[in-house]
Amino acid sequence: MARIARWEPEDRQFWETEGRSRAWLTLAVTTFSLIASFGTWFVFSAVAVRLPAIGFKFTSLQLFWLTAMPGLSGGTLRLIHTFLIPIYGTRLTVTTATFLKLIPMLWLGFAVQNPETPFASFLVIAFLCGMGGGDFSSYMPSTSMFFPKRLQGTAMGLQAGIGNLGVSVVQFVTPWIIAFPLLSAFGGSQVFTKGAVKKEIWLQNGALWYVPYLVLAGVLCALLLRSLPRTKLSVGQMVRNMTDNKHAWFCVVTYIMTFGSFSGLAAAFPLMIKVIYGNFPGAPDPLKYAFLGPLVGSAIRFIGGPLADRFGGSIWTQVSGLGLIGGCLALIFGGYLTPTSLDQFNGFLGIMLWMFLMSGVGNFATFRQYPIIFAFDPRQGGQILGWTGAWAAYGPLIFSSLIGASISSCGSAKPFFWGALAFYVVASAINWWFYTRINGERYDFGTWKGTWWDKAKATWPAPKV
Repeated sequence: MARIARWEPEDRQFWETEGRSRAWLTLAVTTFSLIASFGTWFVFSAVAVRLPAIGFKFTSLQLFWLTAMPGLSGGTLRLIHTFLIPIYGTRLTVTTATFLKLIPMLWLGFAVQNPETPFASFLVIAFLCGMGGGDFSSYMPSTSMFFPKRLQGTAMGLQAGIGNLGVSVVQFVTPWIIAFPLLSAFGGSQVFTKGAVKKEIWLQNGALWYVPYLVLAGVLCALLLRSLPRTKLSVGQMVRNMTDNKHAWFCVVTYIMTFGSFSGLAAAFPLMIKVIYGNFPGAPDPLKYAFLGPLVGSAIRFIGGPLADRFGGSIWTQVSGLGLIGGCLALIFGGYLTPTSLDQFNGFLGIMLWMFLMSGVGNFATFRQYPIIFAFDPRQGGQILGWTGAWAAYGPLIFSSLIGASISSCGSAKPFFWGALAFYVVASAINWWFYTRINGERYDFGTWKGTWWDKAKATWPAPKV
C-alpha cells in the first residue's frame, strides 16, 4: 500500500505499536536522500571557484551569480513543494524529486569539460541545481507529520542537521575527488593553473559522483516510503492558511534570519575567501576552509534538537539573532572585509564560523518553534515549515548576488552586512515580542519540568491561539 490508512502519532499506544518504527524508517530514508539534495543544491559553491583556473573567462560577479542562481530556483520550487506532500504524499513526491536531480548533475559533469561552454548554459544548470533546495519543503513537512509534537524538534533537528551536512560534504569532497580520474570514462582531465603551479584535475567528478548516490536514494525511497492519508483541504485553503495568518509571515522573517543566513553564507563563503583574501601572497585555498562553516552550522543543528524540545524553541531563536548581530558588527568594525594583510584571515574565518554556528542554532530552534506556534493544527504546522523554508531558500540568491554586487560596485562587502545587521535586528525584535517574552502571543516553555519552573508557568497567561 502506498498510503497508510491510519496515522495518530499523539496516541501513545498507536505510537508504540505501529507509529514509531514507521516514523523512524521514513526519517532515515528521507534524510539519506536529503543529503544529496543539499549537495546538488550547493555544488556550484565548490565548482565555481575552480572554473577560472581551468580556462573559463568569467568575472567575479558572474561567478557570484552562478552560486546565486540555485537560490532563485530553490526558493521558487519550495513554494511549489509546500503543497505537494498533502496532495501526493511522501513516497511519490520524494522519490520523484530524488531522480530529477540526476539531470543537472549529468549536464554539469559534461559542461565543465569544455571551456567554450557559455555562461548562459551554466546559469541554466545552476537554476536546475536549485531542485535540490526546492524539495526541502517536502521533506520537512513530511517529517513533522510523522512524529508526535514532543519529538518533532528532535526528529526535524536530526533530519535538517544531517541533511545540511550535504553542503559541507560537497565543499569537502570536491577538492579531493577532482584530483584523480575516478570517472575518467565520462571525460578527460583539465589543466588547473594558479600562478606558476599547474596540475591535472577532473572537475566533472565534482558533479558526477552524485549520480550513483541519487540512483540508490531514489530506489530506497520508492521501495520503503509510504504516504499519510490525503488532506481534505484544497490548494486555495492551504494558501489562505499561510497568507492570511500574521504568524506565518513572522515565521518567514525569523527563518530567513536563521536558515536564509546559513544557506546564503554557505553559497557565498568560498567566493568571499577567494575575492577578499585571494590577492595576497600565499592566499588560502577557498575549498580548504569553506566546508567548515556548513559543518559547524549543521552539527549544532542536529545536536541542538533535544535542547529545543527541552527549553523551547523561541529562546534559542533569540540567541541566534543576537549572535548574528554580533557577527555582523565584528566583520564591519574589525576590518575583516577590507583586509590590509593575510594576517587578518584567521579573524575573518573565526567570525564567519561564529555566524554559521548562530545560524545553525536558529535552525534547530525554529523546527521546534513553528509546530508549537501552530500546535492547534499539526498539518498547518507542517505546511508552515515548507512555506517558511521556501522564502528562506532565497538565501543563496540574496547573499551571493548582493555580496557580489557590493564588492563590484563599492569595493567591499560592508554595505551588504550593514543591511543584514538591520534585518537581524528587526527579526530578533519580532521573535522577542511575539514568541519569547512571557506575555508573547505564542511563547514556548519546552518540556523542561522543575518545581520553581512549574510554579512560575502556572502564573503566566496561556499562549493565544
